[in-house]
Amino acid sequence: MSETVLETRNLSKKYRNATVLDDVSVTLKKNRIYGFIGENGAGKSTFMKVVSGLILPSGGSYSLMGETEPKRIEQKRKRVGTMIEEPVLFPGYSVWRNVELQRIMVGNPDPSATDRVIELVGLTEAKDKKARKLSMGMKQRLGIAIALVGNPELLILDEPINGLDPKNIVTMRKMLKKISDEQECTIFISSHILSELYLLATDFIFIHKGKIIEALTHEELEEKCSKYILVRDNNIPETVTILEQHFPGISCKVVADEELVIYGNGELKTELSRYLMEAGILISELSEKEVSLEEYFMTITGGEADD
Repeated sequence: MSETVLETRNLSKKYRNATVLDDVSVTLKKNRIYGFIGENGAGKSTFMKVVSGLILPSGGSYSLMGETEPKRIEQKRKRVGTMIEEPVLFPGYSVWRNVELQRIMVGNPDPSATDRVIELVGLTEAKDKKARKLSMGMKQRLGIAIALVGNPELLILDEPINGLDPKNIVTMRKMLKKISDEQECTIFISSHILSELYLLATDFIFIHKGKIIEALTHEELEEKCSKYILVRDNNIPETVTILEQHFPGISCKVVADEELVIYGNGELKTELSRYLMEAGILISELSEKEVSLEEYFMTITGGEADD
């Protein structure tokens, strides 16, 4: 059985003269949590709508759970749960009724599924409450319950933690991890709160101006966002020589005429400082820093942001 849940090949979407998606090729594997990262207008929601069947692509193709033929893809969509932009709820119906209606529409024959997913998202005590009376956090959780009631193999969530307070964000993160573990479900999630994605996702896909600019695992991102030592002094070539002599195998990079970064070892600062001073090198900065996911995103996108 294929480990690939979704694969897109050169997917594009155009509106008149505007290209919103530009040759987007991604692969999603089973039981992974993918953080989909991009600024406003980068094409995140459009991509999600295309692969969910809400809008048609202008070009390219994709396979869903191994199927490429449109009619077969439509059948597989019953195994996809989505919440894009905001949950679609019947405000006058109770939490339970909203989920039950979705269970019937997606054709899940198990009547116990409604109560099960309501319990999974932590809404059992509120299951008789009208949707219009729910807080934003509870509405988001109800939207996820609706997306889950069809027992999806792929869960697509667009900004599910948008507008939540810190407590609800933590609750949402724990809930999504539980869903991934217990439901054996691939989760594809976008968020502007990159620090939360960093704590949640196993993989990351970066999109910028409609193009995929990088895809990497959490481990690979950790290497790129790891701690480093920033050295600023008046003789960087001599500093490199000292590093090679006294710290063989250390990874470093000259980033400017008077600036050097050293990766992966924050414990050599004191010793390095002594060697530099003994060599008569004037140090203006020798400090330990860490690249955040936000800083890394700004680096690979050139520090630009669209409105």
